[in-house]
Amino acid sequence: MLPSTPATATRAFFSFPKVTDPARHRDYNAWHQLDHRPENLALPGVVHGDRWVRTPACERLGSYPDPALAGSQYMAMYWFAEPAADSVPEWKDLGDRAIHQGRRPELAWTERPMTRMFRPVQGHVAPRALVTLAALPFRPHRGVYVEVSRVETSLRPDVADLSRFEHETQLPDLLARDGVAGVWTFRSAPSRSRPDGPVVRIRLTYLEADPVEFTRALAADPLAAPPAALAGTATPLFTGPLATITPWEWDWFDEPATVTDSGA
Repeated sequence: MLPSTPATATRAFFSFPKVTDPARHRDYNAWHQLDHRPENLALPGVVHGDRWVRTPACERLGSYPDPALAGSQYMAMYWFAEPAADSVPEWKDLGDRAIHQGRRPELAWTERPMTRMFRPVQGHVAPRALVTLAALPFRPHRGVYVEVSRVETSLRPDVADLSRFEHETQLPDLLARDGVAGVWTFRSAPSRSRPDGPVVRIRLTYLEADPVEFTRALAADPLAAPPAALAGTATPLFTGPLATITPWEWDWFDEPATVTDSGA
């Protein structure tokens, strides 16, 4: 059996948390980075896990047509080792035990409008990155450019055309851009009741560049978007930059200090 890496994984979990109490962002980040994520990464069935923040600067440059995702300030993901039938239940059991141990305080002041398992579709490494595809998620980066969309799989000819455009035009363009380390694409499994129904697709572009500056440059390029003829194939839900989170640097949503007039 091949060793489990992101390049061999068949399952990845994505979550888009929203902190509903503005005063709790520091508490949420302390819990996640100092308790929750380390415990998850210690599981033998978790290959890797990461999390990013949609800072106010990132939010201003994004597009959020889906009302449920629009308020999410964070995105988290985990890659699972094979066999996923063993590693995913082990991971879920850890979450249940944490609740019973009183180690999930954030449940009182967070919402998760999307928590879902995805299948990795394909990954690519930019030549400048000089690492293997398995190492790409571990390579330090400054943030990610995220594209979440709903794809109508029943439109098979259009989906094929969209896939061809992405692989022949979009992906080579992304990988050639300054500041891009690589790209991974994921898709949800079709519904059992609607096997030809829509699926959710997520594309992560790993960035060496500042995510805000990268997004500004991308927005200025009219060739980066799919042709109008393919616009109806994929419905955007959430698009924009997110920044890498540095431990203990959690001040993005702090209220500005109030300056008072002392009368002097």
